[in-house]
Amino acid sequence: MSLSALISLAWASLWNRRASALLTITAVAVSVMLFLGVDKLKTSSEESFQQTITGTDMIVGARTSPVSLVMFTVFHIGDPAAGMTWESYEWLQSRSDIEWTVPISLGDSHDGYRVVGTDQSFFEHYQFRDRQNVSFADGVPFDDLYDVVVGADVAAEKGYAVGDEIELSHGTGPVSFQDHSDRPFTITGILDATGTPVDESVLVSLLAIEAIHVGWQSGAPSPLANMMTADDVRQLNLRPHIISSALVGLSDRRSTLNTMRAINTYSQEALVAAPPAQAIAEVWELVGVAGNALMAVSAFVILVGLVSILTSILTSLRERRREMAVLRAIGAGPAQIMTLLISEAVLLAATGAAFGIALVYLASALAAPIFEARFGIALAGTYPGMTDLKVFLAVIVTAGVLGLIPAIQALKNSLADGLSIKL
Repeated sequence: MSLSALISLAWASLWNRRASALLTITAVAVSVMLFLGVDKLKTSSEESFQQTITGTDMIVGARTSPVSLVMFTVFHIGDPAAGMTWESYEWLQSRSDIEWTVPISLGDSHDGYRVVGTDQSFFEHYQFRDRQNVSFADGVPFDDLYDVVVGADVAAEKGYAVGDEIELSHGTGPVSFQDHSDRPFTITGILDATGTPVDESVLVSLLAIEAIHVGWQSGAPSPLANMMTADDVRQLNLRPHIISSALVGLSDRRSTLNTMRAINTYSQEALVAAPPAQAIAEVWELVGVAGNALMAVSAFVILVGLVSILTSILTSLRERRREMAVLRAIGAGPAQIMTLLISEAVLLAATGAAFGIALVYLASALAAPIFEARFGIALAGTYPGMTDLKVFLAVIVTAGVLGLIPAIQALKNSLADGLSIKL
C-alpha cells in the first residue's frame, strides 16, 4: 500500500469520525492561536515600549541612575531626586556637538495627571514610534503664560475641549491639598493619541511652572503668593532656576561617546547622560518577565491540545481493532499500520495548526486599529513568518511522536484477536 493511499485512508478514517476529529482540531487550533497571539502581542509590546521615544540621542539630568532618569523623564514614573540648574542647561545648548535640546520640568499635576513643563521645542523634536512627531487633534501649542496643552487621554477622560479652564495642583498624587487655583490655565490644544505617556500629560511652558510657584517656599504658598494676582506674576522675571532633565539631539551621532563623557565629567555640576534606548531595553528585561511566563503557559496549552490528539486516537482504537485486523489480512505490514495512525495524528495537528495560524492573523487584522488607537501598540507581522513556520513544524513533529503510542498499541493486537473480537 503506497503512502498516498495510506494518507487517503487516514483522511477517510478521520472523516468517518469527523465529530471527534473536529473537536480535536479545534483544541489544537485554539492552543496554537493562543501561543502565537501571546508571542505577537509580546513582540509588539516590546517594540512599542522601546519606541516610546525615538530620535532623541540622550537624556541629561542631575546625577542619578540612567534607568531612573529615563523612567521619570519619558514614562513619568517616580520623581527626580535633584534638578539640573538652568546654567547647566544653557551650557548644553551652547555646545557645538548638540543640535537641539528640549527642557523638561516635572513636579506638579492635574487630577493625578502629570504636568510637564517644557517649551515649543517639545512639539518640534519629541518623536515616538517610527520617528513620528506629536500632532494636534484640535487647537494649537501653548503661547501665553497661562496656556496649556493636554494629551488625548486627559481630554477624553475629563471631557475637555479647547477653551476650557483647568487648575494645576502642587505635587504628583491623585489628590492634592495645595492647588494653584488663583492662576487658572486655558486649554489651547489637544494632542492626537500617541500610545505613550504623552497621552496622560498636561503640558505647559517652563515660564508657567515658575509662575504658579511664585511666592512658594518649601512646597507651600507664602503670604506673598496669596497677595499676587495672575496678572502681577506676568510682570516678573520668570527665568527658570532648576529643571528636571533635558532631551538632547546630537549634530553627529558619531560623537555620542565624546559628548556623554563631557557631560558626565562636567565640573560645574554632577550630571549624567543616558541613551534612552539602552535604558528602556534594561527596563524591558524586567517588565518582559511576565510575557515570558505567558509564553510558557501558552506552550503548555499547545501540549494539552496535542495530548487531545493522542486521546482521540487511543479512544478509537478499541472500536477499530477489526479495521486494523482487516488491513493486516489484506497484506498491510506493521510499518504501514504505524504509518496510518501516525498520519492521522499528523493530519489532525497540521489542520489544527493551520487554522490556528490563520485565526491569529485574522484576529490581528481586526484588532490592529483598536490596539494602535487605544494602546499605541502596532501589532507586529502582517504575513506568516519564521516563528509561525517553526511552531507549525514543532506541532506536526510532536504529534507524529505522540502518534507512535497508539501505533504501537495497535500492533500489539494480533490478527487472530482482531478477527475474533465480539462487537
